Amino acid sequence: MTAINTIAEEGPIAEAEALNDRLAGLDLAGRLSLVSGLGGRVVFTTSLGIEDQVITAEIGTHRLPIDIATLQTGRLFAETLSLIDETESQYDIHIHRFEPEKADIDAYAAQYGLNGFYESVEARHACCGVRKLKPLARALEGAAIWVTGLRRGQSANRAETPFAEYDAERHLLKVNPLADWDLEAIKAFVSANGVPVNPLHARGYPSIGCEPCTRAIKPGEPERAGRWWWEQDETRECGLHVAEEAAAIAAQ
Repeated sequence: MTAINTIAEEGPIAEAEALNDRLAGLDLAGRLSLVSGLGGRVVFTTSLGIEDQVITAEIGTHRLPIDIATLQTGRLFAETLSLIDETESQYDIHIHRFEPEKADIDAYAAQYGLNGFYESVEARHACCGVRKLKPLARALEGAAIWVTGLRRGQSANRAETPFAEYDAERHLLKVNPLADWDLEAIKAFVSANGVPVNPLHARGYPSIGCEPCTRAIKPGEPERAGRWWWEQDETRECGLHVAEEAAAIAAQ
């Protein structure tokens, strides 16, 4: 990073730090209301997981001006696809679907094979890049604020998740309004408010991604242990929340 870029980013970084402090003292509804009123386009990306459903419920119930988008990767569980329609109906909202480009899928399959992600970390990252990161870039075009369902309790890799941070690769504010919520609080909210959730959660899937890359977890395993379970790296991610992966997509 050049000195000029460092100076240019001091403003957004300070803004994110100040927002982080403000969000810490609010409940979820207050956090989302504050963020939706800051100006500029706000986009919430949902994977339809239980924590994301809590955020969607608050946006829909309070009619907040926050766009909701999901990455329809082409390899999602049937239960996840059904939940998209159910959620739209219950809250009278529209969830924007962003799909991978056919040319990208074909190029991936030609190089690695359709299920080549099992063979190497490189191939798995490439698949996530095609099916998730590139569609995410389209979903966030023109956005000033990106809202996510990240929580500190999801994995050791996310234990320091702030309420707000500056995403230097995408040049926007990233807000994580559920950062301090644990899974029990999430479940209590869902039960009290009749929030529709993926039936796979009741079958041992606390974290749900693409069907070929997700398994039920075993007793005592972390929430995200069922994602890319064949890899040994305990901090494994798809790249959506990893700066280096975002930079690589931007370079393309």
